[in-house]
Amino acid sequence: MEPHEFKLTEEGIKAVLPPMEAEIMELMWRFRVATAGQIYEELKKKYPEIRRSTVSILMNRLCEKGLLKRTVERGRGGMRYVYSITTTREEFEQKVVKSILDALMNNFREATYAYLSKMKK
Repeated sequence: MEPHEFKLTEEGIKAVLPPMEAEIMELMWRFRVATAGQIYEELKKKYPEIRRSTVSILMNRLCEKGLLKRTVERGRGGMRYVYSITTTREEFEQKVVKSILDALMNNFREATYAYLSKMKK
């Protein structure tokens, strides 16, 4: 996933993901593998008004972004999607930093070099 937007006023992964997608990723990095129902139950504790369909839509969106993948599992209740992470938090953060630094170097090479050289001291 290449971040298309960086929100300077947000902290952590909320700087590059919408807030609820960021919360889902935080949970997925903790669980590693989960169903939308399991993530919904966790989010419902903090956001009692959240809908299960919203969680499913956001998890599918995270699949489209390449941060999650899903497989179909058959059980007594029928079919369900099981989601798993495609990247660790550390790998994700490294990709974000690389993407931002690459963009800075492409657009503001001299200023970026000057700033980074000051940081080493």
